[in-house]
Amino acid sequence: MAAVQWRSRGRNYEAELQRCCPEATPVEFGDYHPLKPIMVTDTKTRRGARKGSTSSSSSSSSSAAPDPLSSMLDGTDPLSMFAAASAIETPAMSQSASAGDLGRKRREKEAEEAVGPDFEPWSAKRGEILARFTTTEKLSINLFMGSDRGKALSPGSSAVSEKVRTRLEELDDLEEGSQRELLNLSQQDYANRIEELNQSLKEAWASDQKVKALKIVIQCSKLLSDTSVIQFYPSKFVLITDILDTFGRLVYDRIWTMCSDPRPLPDSFTVDDVNDTAKETCLNWFFKIASIRELLPRLYVEAAILKCNRFLNKSGIQETLPRLTAMIRGIGDPLVAAYTRAYLCRVGMEVAPNLKDSLNRNFFDLLGTFRQISSESVQNQLVLQRVEVPEYLTLYSPAINWILQCIAYRAPEPLLTEMMERCKKLGNNALLLNSVMRAFRPEFVAARATDFIGMIKDCDEAGFPKHLLFGSLGRSLACADPPESERLTILNEAWKVITKVRSPRDYVNCAEIWVEFTCRHFTKREVNTILADIIKHMTPDRAFEDAYPQLQSVIRKILTYFNDFSVLFSMERFLPFLDMFQKDSVRVEVCRSIMEVFIKHQLESTRDPVILNAMLHICKTMHDSVNALTLEDEKRSLSLLIIGFIRMVCFGRDFEQQLSFCVEARATFCNLEPVLVQLIHTVNQLAMETRRVMRGSHSRKTAAFVRACAAYSFITIPSLSSIFSRLSLYLQSGQVALANQCLSQADAFLKAAVSILPEVPRSISIEGKLRSSETFLLDFINNFLATLLVVPDHPEHGVLYLVRGLLNMVQDYTWEDNSDAKVRVYVSALPLLAAMSQETYLYSIPKVDSNETLYGGDPKFLSEINKLCETLIGQILDQLKSLGRDEQSTRRQGALAFSLFGVLLAHGDLRNNKLSQLAVNLWNLSHKHGYCDTRVSVRTLEYIKHQALQHDMAHLSDTVQRLALQSRT
Repeated sequence: MAAVQWRSRGRNYEAELQRCCPEATPVEFGDYHPLKPIMVTDTKTRRGARKGSTSSSSSSSSSAAPDPLSSMLDGTDPLSMFAAASAIETPAMSQSASAGDLGRKRREKEAEEAVGPDFEPWSAKRGEILARFTTTEKLSINLFMGSDRGKALSPGSSAVSEKVRTRLEELDDLEEGSQRELLNLSQQDYANRIEELNQSLKEAWASDQKVKALKIVIQCSKLLSDTSVIQFYPSKFVLITDILDTFGRLVYDRIWTMCSDPRPLPDSFTVDDVNDTAKETCLNWFFKIASIRELLPRLYVEAAILKCNRFLNKSGIQETLPRLTAMIRGIGDPLVAAYTRAYLCRVGMEVAPNLKDSLNRNFFDLLGTFRQISSESVQNQLVLQRVEVPEYLTLYSPAINWILQCIAYRAPEPLLTEMMERCKKLGNNALLLNSVMRAFRPEFVAARATDFIGMIKDCDEAGFPKHLLFGSLGRSLACADPPESERLTILNEAWKVITKVRSPRDYVNCAEIWVEFTCRHFTKREVNTILADIIKHMTPDRAFEDAYPQLQSVIRKILTYFNDFSVLFSMERFLPFLDMFQKDSVRVEVCRSIMEVFIKHQLESTRDPVILNAMLHICKTMHDSVNALTLEDEKRSLSLLIIGFIRMVCFGRDFEQQLSFCVEARATFCNLEPVLVQLIHTVNQLAMETRRVMRGSHSRKTAAFVRACAAYSFITIPSLSSIFSRLSLYLQSGQVALANQCLSQADAFLKAAVSILPEVPRSISIEGKLRSSETFLLDFINNFLATLLVVPDHPEHGVLYLVRGLLNMVQDYTWEDNSDAKVRVYVSALPLLAAMSQETYLYSIPKVDSNETLYGGDPKFLSEINKLCETLIGQILDQLKSLGRDEQSTRRQGALAFSLFGVLLAHGDLRNNKLSQLAVNLWNLSHKHGYCDTRVSVRTLEYIKHQALQHDMAHLSDTVQRLALQSRT
């Protein structure tokens, strides 16, 4: 393949565009159009109608094929057909089965209505109680030590008399108390021991040692009478009642299984469905429990299997609950009695939620025991354990809260009012009042907020701190609104008490609750006052360092209700409040939450100096937290938030102020590269907006301004570490400068881009994986070549100096082995050079004289283009020859040859015989080894034939005759 003389074919771009545009075909309104909606009428048809008949069930507004989605309306889709077939083939249900199913559904509905998903279960409170009530005191536990007699009988000793004698011996052993006391246990050790007992219970039950299982449950129940470490009692109650729940479930499942022979017992069974053996076993369990001597374990164990009364009679549960409630009156310790009532109410809500009378009776009995709290025995116990009365009273909270929750659940208004009146008659017991406000519906409490405040005032401060009462009231008011006329009075009365709290921890816990009420119903003035008071209380002795979670909650609540940042930042105490977050991680987290709300709710751009200064301060705080150890994901997250802020800043027509802001932001956020990239984009956009406003005709002032924008970008880009970010921004900034007639600046940008091409690494890291950079580099070079068409040559640097500079860099670049990237760049440069040789360029920039104007088709200029093209074609042909020497590279040779053929066909003047012959040779070479896509080849030939029909392209007829398709061998 000898070198040929290149000639670019002349192009008339307007004529080619006209030929490519499809002819517009007028469409009358009556004609069918694919986007016209199809109207479907759904008509009820008989079940026995013919399947294929759809005329009676649907109709279309046009005569075209019906919409496939409309078939669902006439019942012809597969799912509808299956449903209809199953409805016909399935026999009718028997009347008894239907009745049973309806009855079951009715009972399920009643149960759902009794306890719905809006009822907070005990399991949700369990974790909170265990975390709240802890101790560092040493604990003790009475571990049951079973004897060998409690083991399962061997198969040979199955006589009834032997079994009875063994059971009697086990019961005697139970009474003798075969047990060992473990002392000096930590809280974790105690919990582990209880879990071991729970596991032992399951193992004993699985090995048919039922009496041993009962012994374990009794021993655990006895532990609930021990209040030697009183602060831990609520957690002890939670741990031990888990064992009781397990025991109750095991007994119930065993008896239910006995009833399932020969057929399974339905969930909605009645007493008549239970066989005699199961009833006898159930009675046996109740008799065993009745023989327990001590009151407390007998109460707890019977309550645990309360559900088993369903196997004996219909009214068993209804009769047992009042009896157990009355038995609790025999417990002397008021704390133990309160938790026993809580357990009974918990079991009652699970098995018979509709029996509210026992719940009410437990509550009224609880009210009667409050006087015991001030008794001498309780006071002596508190002195002995060094527990203050307020701390002791908080131990009652989980039990009382649960009882009141059960009572208040879907309770009628008169009942709640009655409960409230009873609390008043009791002398406004603070502990009870606190539980009432937490358990009753927020709407009920909010409607009577003034009455509750009056009751709080009457409470004794020594027994239960008033700030805790106001905290409970605040939680209700955060969920429901009090009467509008009373809101200010409520806030004033509450804050009078809260602001007098001396302990910073207690103060901030209560203040955090009331911030939400203030934000919901008042203006920034009241919120600012609250913030000032919080700062006053939390600043001394750096108390805020121990209250970061509460202070963060305050910020979140304010942001929830104040989305107008001009109002938010006009609060004098908001930024000083932020200054209390002095721990780096917490401060950044708070700033991040503020930025997220700003980006979400700030829908319009802003130039408000108050907002800008405050947000710059917040963004700077986030930026300054970045160091060498910061993870890339964290940097990316912070950058996105700061970029979101920058995009919202707009000074309107004050472009100089906008540029000044970008200069300040560049200095502030210099460590976050994505932010710098965004700033460069912002400045480039600012220059283009200036051009739009001036309609392309710059004045002296605006010309100086767009040059200043170019200088900003030129200074900032080198500070970026990513080579591809620099390349892309150099090119984009050069295009912007060119559009604004800043020719020297555009020239500087493009030369800078060419100069850093050798720095591009052969591989780059993408999402933690090394990838070849070749694809990215080729994309950039192609974009760069497209820009060079409109860039005029510099008068001091000669013809096509940027094109030559780029090609020289490409030639010197170290490409990957076995890569055709370099010659592919040469192939891409040929269309550019062909476009430069045209009299009129394909595109141009207004008010910028490209080479078409500078040279005006000068023969010397065209000669330089042709020489450069011939040099590039020579390099490509040399590469094709080298590829032909290696059998492994024939596929690459064919692809490269076909690519060069396409360039010659589109941009070369094939009237030149040598160029035409070269095109034919390239076609044959690309098809020589059968790797060329046949479909692409066929379409290419069709295109050439179509082009040959044009009067100025008739010479292609001879060329296409010489192009043959070769089948693969």
